[in-house]
Amino acid sequence: MADETGGSAAQRPQSLMLTLLGEHVLLDDVCIYSGSVIAMLGRLGISEHATRSTLARMVNRGLLRRRPDGRRMYYGLTERCAAILQDGRQRLWHTNAVNDDWDGGWTLLSFSLPESWQRQRHDLRSQLTWAGFGPLQGGLWVAPGHVRVDSIVAGLGLAAHVRVFRAAADESTDVDQMLSDAYDLPAIAAHYEAFLRRWEEPDPAVEADPLATRLAIITQWLQVLRRDPRLPRQHLPGDWPASPAQKVFRRTAADVDEPARQIAASLLETLPDLEVRPDPA
Repeated sequence: MADETGGSAAQRPQSLMLTLLGEHVLLDDVCIYSGSVIAMLGRLGISEHATRSTLARMVNRGLLRRRPDGRRMYYGLTERCAAILQDGRQRLWHTNAVNDDWDGGWTLLSFSLPESWQRQRHDLRSQLTWAGFGPLQGGLWVAPGHVRVDSIVAGLGLAAHVRVFRAAADESTDVDQMLSDAYDLPAIAAHYEAFLRRWEEPDPAVEADPLATRLAIITQWLQVLRRDPRLPRQHLPGDWPASPAQKVFRRTAADVDEPARQIAASLLETLPDLEVRPDPA
């Protein structure tokens, strides 16, 4: 479940909140009771105050909807939040960390924004990074393969300022050097290596609290993935750590899946979500 806000800390309340929603709300079409959220995030050391503040911020940002029921407050997903969570699920469970099926093509994107549009520039760069783009020079960005950016551009209201092209590298282009210029490969590798250091060896916390473990490992893995453009394997170093890290992630997440869901079932209080959202594509 992708965290739009950026940041590197895996334990940020909103990052954990998005993981919780993706795991226990998205596929069931329910609204979740605030007390359940407080109880679940409390197992990760997130205070009640921090959880309530995060819920309020997510409502203000158009990610959650309030649904009062008597004296209780429940929260449902907005269409925008559901789309973010669906995208995160695709990256988590259905897309390999390393690009093994690259077709040899590239997507080039150029943009030119007024100097005063700093927020729009930041938002566009953040979303392009999540989509796998890296900056070549100035306002020219590149990504491997055919990357659809129409929803990103339309969502930011920048269609008049962005141009997208499909391209192939000329024989004279040093693709390895181009990727080294556009992407910080050592920094990307370092995130995978940090993940391996944290999760490769058995952790007593796995047995102590499977729910907290699953929420934590999914959140940290998504933080790693959002920094990785999934570059073609043939243009990566031979010791690239993404595949070993992915094996550790999927093994550990699977090991704690069932006990985590049993604990969650004892904590979850939900109501049917009466607002119909479009089915995911």
